[in-house]
Amino acid sequence: MTIRILHAHSTFSLGGKEARAVRLMNAFGDAAEHVVLTSVPGATAARDAIGKGVRASFPDDAPPLAGKPTPARLRRLARYAKGFDLVLSYNWGAFDMVMARRLFGGPPLVHHEDGFNEDEAAKLNPKRNLYRRAGLPAAHRLVVPSRTLETIARRTWRQPERRVERIPNGIPIGRYKVAPDGDAIPGLHASPDGIVIGTVAGLRKVKNLPRLVRAFAAMRDKEARLVIVGTGPESEAIAAEARRCGVAERVQLPGFLADPARWIGLFDIFALSSDSEQFPISLVEAMAAGLPAVCTGVGDVRAMVSSDNLPLVVDPGDEAAFAAALDSLAERSDLRRAIGLANREKAVAEYDEAAMIARYGALYGEAIGRPGAFIASSA
Repeated sequence: MTIRILHAHSTFSLGGKEARAVRLMNAFGDAAEHVVLTSVPGATAARDAIGKGVRASFPDDAPPLAGKPTPARLRRLARYAKGFDLVLSYNWGAFDMVMARRLFGGPPLVHHEDGFNEDEAAKLNPKRNLYRRAGLPAAHRLVVPSRTLETIARRTWRQPERRVERIPNGIPIGRYKVAPDGDAIPGLHASPDGIVIGTVAGLRKVKNLPRLVRAFAAMRDKEARLVIVGTGPESEAIAAEARRCGVAERVQLPGFLADPARWIGLFDIFALSSDSEQFPISLVEAMAAGLPAVCTGVGDVRAMVSSDNLPLVVDPGDEAAFAAALDSLAERSDLRRAIGLANREKAVAEYDEAAMIARYGALYGEAIGRPGAFIASSA
């Protein structure tokens, strides 16, 4: 019997959490039928990555996920959810689905929290904390990818240990061992003499990509190139900062590129400049491709990278240290190779998606009282 799953997302666009949700959908195959709602109408670009044999729909006549949490709107959400075997809600933008179940009941629900936007990058919103505390008792589990979020869930949202489950993000590690396509990044042609620094991110303020541009501009190596893969509202601000710093001709923004395994290995150095992260999948992808990484010390980044890479994790406010770390790698190919190898070894040992899929499959099966319902499909 096919399991009907309702997914409630803030957006179903092109971020790491959506990529994870799609990988799980594809892994579960014909064991489940999926209905996806978003709080931002039309934000469904990730649907193109759903496998052809996976049953998934995006209805436009469902109750809205966004709006004031009035009893009438929450009741409509709860009524809609009752047609499903399992509800999966993701992040603050879909939390009203959790509160709807808290007030009006419904099928088992698993809530997922992956991190925060710029409005909570520096400090969590007290009203949202209270709302989460009130609603989360309705969840079978609260799933988080990072130790940092696990601590927030326990201490700030006051969730009991039994309700919180940490499942680190995983990727298909084996695909990243294959040499990348030389022309996979439009306009970038690999050269043995030129260092390529790259990052992968949604172009949002919380990613603080102008910081990366400034650190890049401050490097001693004036032949290096910077590639920023992704889309988002900060694109022009990033380009403007590159012009202001006099490095626009060496900064490339190719937009969104599918399937990072095909091209992330074209970078020599991976860089992450965010103000807030939890367990960034882009860093896992870079490690799997054997890259050293210069990162801001946010979320679980220090715990994620290899011990060899730890000296390259800097304070978010220290742009001089960021630039110095980039230079230290740009000037030494042997150091890049050694740290990249250590990162790949850690990714292989800890971040393969098979373990992640198995854990999610077991959790979802437990939630609906059908242990093993997803195991065969996710194997």
